[in-house]
Amino acid sequence: MRAFLYILTSLAVIGLAFWAYRENYATQQALSEAEKLRDGIRSAHSRLAVLRAEWAYQNRPERLRDLAVINFDRLGLLPLHPDQFGQVDQISYPAPPLVPITNPVDVSTMAAEKDPL
Repeated sequence: MRAFLYILTSLAVIGLAFWAYRENYATQQALSEAEKLRDGIRSAHSRLAVLRAEWAYQNRPERLRDLAVINFDRLGLLPLHPDQFGQVDQISYPAPPLVPITNPVDVSTMAAEKDPL
């Protein structure tokens, strides 16, 4: 009986060692993937910062003004002035769509049913 218990304990220890070995490598792989993701996020942030700087550089008002002057014949762009902008309450919004009448009401019968007060 003791030999069986020793063999069973040895197999349990070997099984647990194998499980710990696999978990260790799975954890190392997960950490490696997380680090790769962090590197990708860092590089995306740096690319985004460069793109924002380029966008700010390309949208300088004096550059856009010069482009509007150069391309006036083709595009007909004019400089914007503050008096060209309106108020929000000046906007005419489209009317809501009309709901179709599904059950028409006969008005002539409504006058007969009217009770005097």
